[in-house]
Amino acid sequence: MHFERETNERNTSLHFDESGKQDSETKRSARYNVVMRKPPIVHSTRLAEGSHFLKVELIDLEFSNGERRTYERLRGSGLGAAIIVPMLDDDTVLLVREYGAGIDRYELGLPKGRLDRDETVEQGANRELKEEVGYGARELHILTTLSLSPAYMTSMTHVVLARDLYPERLPGDEPEELDVVEWKLSNLHELIGRADVTEGRSIAALFIAREYLAGRFVPQP
Repeated sequence: MHFERETNERNTSLHFDESGKQDSETKRSARYNVVMRKPPIVHSTRLAEGSHFLKVELIDLEFSNGERRTYERLRGSGLGAAIIVPMLDDDTVLLVREYGAGIDRYELGLPKGRLDRDETVEQGANRELKEEVGYGARELHILTTLSLSPAYMTSMTHVVLARDLYPERLPGDEPEELDVVEWKLSNLHELIGRADVTEGRSIAALFIAREYLAGRFVPQP
């Protein structure tokens, strides 16, 4: 597991105080700058036949005004997914840097994964947290459920807040070890300005968790 703190790549210059020592800002900048991994090589792309991950459905609809349409939608397999907001302390969230094949680059976001058929949302969230981050949580709260793309996908993702963390790792299905990055929720405005933070569920879940922790959001029963 590779741990980092929030990354500031905008300031790489060196600063020294009068004694010739690097000042705190320089030390902070050097510590927060990391070398990004090289994306995997794409050897080929092709249409998937009989994909076990997504199925295309045709839906014949008639609207209240009598208009009829046939829509296509992607139907996911399984029981949905969980996206986890793991809080190391009251202001520090743990993010992961993971390769996204859809956009062919590494993205910084929250740990997440599909639920297995024999587990609850909380159990699935805790399993994914152990596999991707190397922590379990004694306290898990479902905050809300997000749709991925309601116009053409059935997939739903449960937002789970994880607190009171403890070290524990389970083997996962990731092809490489994920970098774990600490970030302050109080600096969320800086995170969403990064070019490698574009995954909508992660951004939404972080804001929802921040509002819940501040007492401004109450989950619906």
